[in-house]
Formats: sequence, C-alpha cells, structure tokens
Amino acid sequence: MPDFTVREYAFISVANEGYTSSLDHAYISETAFEYLCELSASFSKHGAKVFELAGRRKLKLDQYVGVIETPCGTRIEILPKHVELNGTSDQEIILQERKLLQKMLRVSLHLPYREAGSASLSRFRQPLHEWIMTQFLASFERLVQRGLRFDYNRVQEEQKFLRGQLQHVKYMRQSPTKKHIFPIEHDVYEVNRPENRLIRTALEVVCKKTKDPNNWKLAQELRLMTSEIPRSQKVQQDFRQWQSGRLLALYAEIKPWTELVLGEYMPVSTQGDWRGMSLLFPMEKLFEHFVAYHLRRGLPEYEVKTQHATEHICEHQQSKIFNLKPDIFIDCSQANANNIVLDTKWKLIDQNDRGGRYGLKDSDIQQMFAYSHYYLKHESEVILVYPFRKDKFDQPLDDFGFRYTNGAKLRVVPFNLDEPESFKII
Repeated sequence: MPDFTVREYAFISVANEGYTSSLDHAYISETAFEYLCELSASFSKHGAKVFELAGRRKLKLDQYVGVIETPCGTRIEILPKHVELNGTSDQEIILQERKLLQKMLRVSLHLPYREAGSASLSRFRQPLHEWIMTQFLASFERLVQRGLRFDYNRVQEEQKFLRGQLQHVKYMRQSPTKKHIFPIEHDVYEVNRPENRLIRTALEVVCKKTKDPNNWKLAQELRLMTSEIPRSQKVQQDFRQWQSGRLLALYAEIKPWTELVLGEYMPVSTQGDWRGMSLLFPMEKLFEHFVAYHLRRGLPEYEVKTQHATEHICEHQQSKIFNLKPDIFIDCSQANANNIVLDTKWKLIDQNDRGGRYGLKDSDIQQMFAYSHYYLKHESEVILVYPFRKDKFDQPLDDFGFRYTNGAKLRVVPFNLDEPESFKII
C-alpha cells in the first residue's frame, strides 16, 4: 500500500479515479478510510479531537502530527503546517517540515539524538517513522557493542541431579517410581529481563515495518545477534518494570526510541486494537515545550517552569477549585525581578489585520488577564507567543494595556521556529 504525506488541517477522502493526493488532501483506500473513521470515534469518546467529519466520505485533520498506520498497510505521515506554499515545491516543504518536527520531538520527548556526520544529511528525506526506526537501530547497535545487561531469574524444574534448592514437599509427595527425579528451584543468569524483551519486541516491529534497505539490513543483523531474547508478552507491564540507575545507564538512550517504535504515544489508549506503528502528538504541546526549552537555554539565571499551577479562581466548600495553569512561568525572584507568565498558541495571526484584532481570540485575552491578576497581581507583564510568519507576524504587536490596573500589560510576540536562539523576552 502507498504512503501519504499531508500537513495539519488537511483533508482525507476515499480515492476516486482521476484525483491526485497532495499535502492538503490525501485520497486513500476505502478500507483505510473506514479504519480512520473508527479511530476518530474512539478518540472522540475520550475527548481527543484528531479528525473532524467534513462530509460522508471526507475527514479533516486537526492539530495532531505524527504517523498513522492502518491494518491494510496504508501509512499517513502528518507534518506541521509551518512553511508557506509561495512557489515552494512540495518536496522542499516536506523536507523543511520534517526537519522542524524532528527538532520539536527531540526537545519535547527528551530524545537522545546523535549526529552521524555525512550519513545524517539525508535523514530529512526519510518519513517520520523511518527516521525513528533509524535512530532506534543505531541506539540498539551501540547497546549491543557495549554489552547487554543480564539478570537472575528464578527457575523451577525437574532434573535427575540436584542444583540450587530441593523442593522437599514436592519431592516427598512423588510416587516411588519418580524418586530419582528431583524438583528443584534455582537462579539462572540470563539476558531475559524486561528491558531486553521490550527492545527485542521493538526490533521485530522494525523488521516487519521498515521499507528502508539500510534499516532492514541492520535490523536483520541485530535480530540474529539477539535471537536468545524472548519477545515481551505484556508490553505495558514490562515498561513499568524498566529499571534505571548506574548499572542500566546504557539503556537510558534507547528507552524513548523503544517507546516510539512500540507506539506508546497516542492521544488515548487503544489497547487491544490494531495500531501498527502509530504516533500522534498535539502540536500545541510540542510548541509549548519547544519555546520553554529555548527559554531555559537563553535564561539560565531564571527558573522556567511549565504547566505551573499554584493559583485557583474560586473557593468552594472551603477548598480551592478551578486552578489556573499557564503554559510557562518564569520565576525571577532570585534576580530580584518581577515574575513573567507566558502562554504559547499554535495559531496563525496577522499583524496587518487591525480591523480583525489581528486574529486574537477573546478567550485567550481573558485567560491572560486572569494570569496577570492571580499570579502577578498586575505588577508584571504577561506574554502571548505565536509562531513567526514572514510579512504576517515578524515583529511584536504594540503592547496591550489592561484597564483598571496599575499599568499591567499584555505583550504579543512571535517565535521564529527556524531561529529559536533569537527569541528574547528580557
């Protein structure tokens, strides 16, 4: 089955003769479309809006990016909608969007990523799932070279010799004809441990799913070298048992890649259903984490917190209720300065649209007023951060003053995703 690449808010329809797929509209098989409709219904039940029904045979994507794989083998890669079309070829747009998405995922998921010199120059030509499998295989190869960790596992068996502990009760209850058989219990030092089982399971997924010849070759080599490791029968349980510490420091690098390959990132749990190698990430969260990451790098003297929630709007039956949770809170108390609250919005605004209030929403402004009142006592500024757009939003808007306050202000500033180091607020 073919692979499709689209961007946020694209349409997905059932294939019709004469129609060609593009970045804004993909035409897929009827079986794949029916699966997406079922997936959309399951997400909606849990409050996650990934697809929106736009007709009897058409779906519209929302602010989720990643990969969706259907049971029939159709793969849909969803990229951020960041690069303007303006005469840019589809292939160039795809390369730039993949580059951006990979950067944001590395930051948001704390992925250990290594450049590999000239070999990495073509990584943006790989679809997202192939890039993830490439990084997983590279991490696994390094782990095998350094040595897998073994562990002691308790084994109960019957043998004609004594080893470990004899299970006396079982032995005494045996018939006289089996007195030469000893029920024993002992420890075996083997490679069968939760971490290795999960990595082996992820390797099997890569062997089955990859279409890249280099990935397939390396995966088969690693498969032969680790053939004694069994596959995980209970993935969620084994992830809970994944240990950390000095003795397992080598495994810290491969764990997030293993989680990605095994499809542990979905808006809601779809346990028991087909998922393939499906990964979906909300762009608003990726953008928030990306901005926070570069603020921490640019402001090492301040404490940058995400999803800081210490204030509530109401009191009810002598307890606080309805908490306020700004995206980013900058604690400047150590520098004897006023604290700052920021909210990130993955939306497009237009600095030239004065009549349309630049595309700002009333609810966003009201939210920032509440942050200013409860967190800053109207003594400092609150900041809304939107993506940078050339000629549309490439400079901060004039400050907005909150009425009936002592000069409290709201700033609306752009964040250049291509040059994040240039972002300054202080």
